Amino acid sequence: MTASNIKIPPLESGDRLTRQEFERRYYAMPHTKKAELIEGVVYVASPLRFKSHGKPHGNLIIWLGTYKVATPGVELGDNSTVRLDLDNELQPDVVLLIDEQLGGQASISEDDYIEGAPELIAEVAASSAANDLYDKKRVYRRNGVKEYIVWQVFENKFDWFMLENGEYKALNPDIDGIINSYVFPGLWLDVNALLTGEMTQVLAVLQRGLNSQEHQIFIQQLASKS
Repeated sequence: MTASNIKIPPLESGDRLTRQEFERRYYAMPHTKKAELIEGVVYVASPLRFKSHGKPHGNLIIWLGTYKVATPGVELGDNSTVRLDLDNELQPDVVLLIDEQLGGQASISEDDYIEGAPELIAEVAASSAANDLYDKKRVYRRNGVKEYIVWQVFENKFDWFMLENGEYKALNPDIDGIINSYVFPGLWLDVNALLTGEMTQVLAVLQRGLNSQEHQIFIQQLASKS
């Protein structure tokens, strides 16, 4: 039997695979839109609904994408594969990372995948029961993702975690309801505005962050490394 005649098994949720075997099967299933390997276990995503995933995902892209455009040296990824370690290959909803040449901790492999931990990952979860708050969160923490965002749509809840001394600490809004990123200066978020879909307000608050001195200093720091 030639190599071309060998039938490759399909990916199934619950399969326990090495990352190499996971990738081999994933490549053989071009119509599969999203599958992840989490702690050596395969998770194949179900079709995604608009209100519980597509719309909030789009709003995260608008917010983070606006920051990326205003911050040279920062890159944004939508559903990009991230190779974290031998048992974990995930496909986060959104990643925000600093260019490796400018001091970023992740790199882009020769075959065009992210290797290592992006500085920030954001996930849209249907509810608090989703894996995003359990195994995924532990994997991101262990691999050094500095900030992790989980938007729980059904509970209308937004969690933003910062890595501190090897553990995730929740970032809370200030008196004005705004959370400021520690890793990406100037990345400001009006949480209530995002949860209620008031994107004009979300972008207005972000613009204040982009106009801040801390953001200008960050841009200068990145430029000095180029």
